[in-house]
This record gives sequence, structure tokens and C-alpha cells, in this order.
Amino acid sequence: MTIRSKLALGLFSIAIVLLLPLALALQSLERLHVTTTLLQKREFAASLLLNRMRSSTDELRRLDLALLFVHKPENRLAVDSQITALSAMADSLNALGMVQAAGKIGSAVEKIAVHVPAEFAAAAAGRGAEADSISAQHLLPAITASERELTVAEAELRDRSSRLVAAATDETAAARNAAALALAVAGTLALIISVILWRSISRPVVDLEHGMAAVADGNFDYRLRIATKRRDEFGRLAQSFQSMAHQLAQLDRLKAEFISIASHELKTPINVIVGYLQLIDEEVYGPVSEKQREVLRTIDTQTRSLARLVHQLLDISRFEAGGGKLELRPVRFDHFLAELESTFRVLAMQRGVNFRLEQIGELPCEVLWDRDRMSEVLGNLLSNAFKFTDQGGLVELIAESHDDRLRLTIHDTGAGIPPRQLAHIFEKFYQADNQDSAAHGGTGLGLAIARQIVTAHGGDISVESTVGAGTTFHIILPVRAGNRSRGQHLSPGTSSVGVTA
Repeated sequence: MTIRSKLALGLFSIAIVLLLPLALALQSLERLHVTTTLLQKREFAASLLLNRMRSSTDELRRLDLALLFVHKPENRLAVDSQITALSAMADSLNALGMVQAAGKIGSAVEKIAVHVPAEFAAAAAGRGAEADSISAQHLLPAITASERELTVAEAELRDRSSRLVAAATDETAAARNAAALALAVAGTLALIISVILWRSISRPVVDLEHGMAAVADGNFDYRLRIATKRRDEFGRLAQSFQSMAHQLAQLDRLKAEFISIASHELKTPINVIVGYLQLIDEEVYGPVSEKQREVLRTIDTQTRSLARLVHQLLDISRFEAGGGKLELRPVRFDHFLAELESTFRVLAMQRGVNFRLEQIGELPCEVLWDRDRMSEVLGNLLSNAFKFTDQGGLVELIAESHDDRLRLTIHDTGAGIPPRQLAHIFEKFYQADNQDSAAHGGTGLGLAIARQIVTAHGGDISVESTVGAGTTFHIILPVRAGNRSRGQHLSPGTSSVGVTA
């Protein structure tokens, strides 16, 4: 399955899962809507209807009293109108679900309708006693019965409304709980799907990121954890990565071999030129004028600079090709430091720079290093420190011991290196923007060689710097470099270097 398909499926699954709580909530709301509709259309309408029927029965009682004393046809029509209205309202009450109350009220209204003509006729004919008797024995009991049934209907309506309100409350609580539970379950499922989707994508991305960083640092042997047989974009990317790393490794080896061969081939003609320059300077081939001698000195200086560059190129190419060897021998550490101090004390006096050697704690009497190589490293770093430090500044070499390792710190108060360039200063041919502050230029190979030598000893080299305040190099080395395993991976961007005692 491709990454696009995984993403589409994952997002669709998350959408479906998140829609479930919405569906449950809508279902609960539908039930609540039915209950509230009943309360609104049936219970509320029934309550209004009962109030109107009570008003009608009160009016009918008043009109019955009026019939006994005022024998106008208008009163008779008003009574008939109220009876018709009560009968119609009883039918409406039946439609609202109050069948029993509607039936009893309808029966009472029918009795009233039967006896009203007789009461009106007796009252109109002047038979007051007969009219009173009909009213007392028939009409008033029927009206009272109707009012009693209205009271019973009102109680029934209150009880039914209370049950509906309680049901609505229960449905609301149930809907809230169901929605909360469904939301929690859906959120959990969505989170699980998201994590699975994230891990299936982020892990290969991180692996590819690490692989690209390793290749950028020169480690072309890095192997991805992504299977190249995967049938998705990551599988194809893994195949492309491995192919790219293999081609870059071949190009890097070809480059190192070319530099090695070219450097080696250049050594012979350069040595010949230097030899002939010495012979000419010694006037073996005849007298040399002062002007010619000045030209010879200039040629000699440039030739030796070229020879030094060729030597550095050959040196670093050997390390990168795995041919750089360390000649490890026991070295008196105090003598080693004393030689460095005496060598650079003269340079410090010439440059007018303060030079200090500080030894912290109990240092080992003896170390197992390649003396010449480490002298080259520290000499290079100290030379750079003096090169970038103005007159009156300070250069320090600090040695301190940590268990079975030594920390050597070279600090200066020179021009400093811009922060964005610190990560590149150990790269071949890289020169920071502070070259204008140097007493003389460089080739950009010294720090690259220094890192190769330190790494070959099983150590680490790092740098920190502040523009205008100075630069500090830290070198951490094992006391006995021969303890590291042969052929061990050194560091990103370096090759395995054999070690010989």
C-alpha cells in the first residue's frame, strides 16, 4: 500500500470514528425532540384547553342563574353557545389523549343540553318553582360534575406532564453520557489510528533524515532500517538512497585516489626544483647576482609552500583511503608539553603575544601516542591561535586529566569564528571569514588533518568561538591510544584507520 493510500485510509478512518459520537448525539436529540414536541403540542395544548373549558363551565353556571331571573332569548342563545363550545372542546380533549375525562365531561354537557330547554320554558312561563327545581336537580349537578371531571383531568395532565419532563431529563442525561462515552472512545480510537499512521510515516522519515545526515558527513556506508523491498514510496526512496550512497562512496574513493596519486607524483618534480634552487643559490652553475638571489628566495619560498600543500594533500588522502598509520610509542607527557612550550615561546615573543602553559591536576607521566602526529595537531592549533591573535593578546595551552583520558585545551583571544561557520571548519579546504585577521593565509587542510589524527587516536576534537573574543579548541584523548579496536568506525565523515604500535 502506498503512502498516499495509507494517509487516505487513516484520515477516512479517523473521520468515521469521529462521526460516531455525532450520530449517537443526533439519535439522542431525536428522542428528546419527540418528548419536547409532545410537551409542546399535546400537554401544553391540553392545559390551555382545560383552562378554557373551566372558563366555559363558570360562564355556564352564571348563565344558568341568569335564565331563572331574566327570560330573554339572548340568554338562551348564550347558554346554547357555551354548551356547543364545551362539547367541541370535549372532542378536542379526546383528540389530545384524555379520553376518559373527555367522555365524562361530554356526558355532563349532554345532560345540561337536555334540561336547558325545559328550564327556560318553565322560567319564561312564570313557573319559577319548576325552573328552580330543574336547575337544582339537573343543571347544577351536571355543571358540578363537569367541573369535577375538569379537576381530575388537570391532575392527570400534571402527572402526565411530570412524567414527560422526567423522561426528557433522563434522555438528556443519557444523551450527554452516551455522547461523552462515545467521544472518549472515538478520541481514543482516533489517537490510536493517528499514532499508527504517524509511526508508519515518521520512522522511515527519521531514518532517511539520519541517513542523509550521515552521507552529508561523509559516512557512505550508512545502512537504512527501511527495507528496500517495501512496495511504497519509502521502499523506492531507500533504493535510491542506497544507490546514491554507493555512487558517492565510489566518487569519494576515486577523489581520494586521484589526490593521492597527484600529490605523490608532484613530490618528485617539486623536490627536483628545490634541489636545483639550492645548487643555483650555492653558485654551482656560476655566479648569482643579488637581484637573482632575491628572485631565487621568492621561488624557494613558494616552492616549499607548494611542497607543504602537496604533503598535506597526500597525508589527508591516506587517512581517508584507510592508509594513514599511527606509530604509537610511549611518550613522556611532561617532556612532550615542555617541547611544545619551548617551540612556541619564541613565536610568542616575536608576535608580542602572551603564551601560557597550564597543567591542572595530576597528569600521567606517560602516554601511548604517535608523538609526531600529535605534535603536528597541537602545533597546527597553536600556530592558528598565534596567527589570529593580535599583539598583547593571550594564547593558552591547558592540560588536565579525567580518569584514563586527557583534555587538551587551546584558547586564544583572537578574532574568533562566526557561529554559522563553526560546523564547517574541520572540512577540507574550508576557510572561515576571519582570514583577514590572520598574519598569513592557510590552505584549509590543517584542521581536517588534525581531526583525522585525533579520531585515529580514539579521541574527539571540538571548537567553540565568539567573534571578537577568541576561539577555544578542546581535544579529548585516551592516555593509551592503542586500546581502541583495530578498524573501528572513527566518526562521521572519516574512514577506518589502522593503528600500529
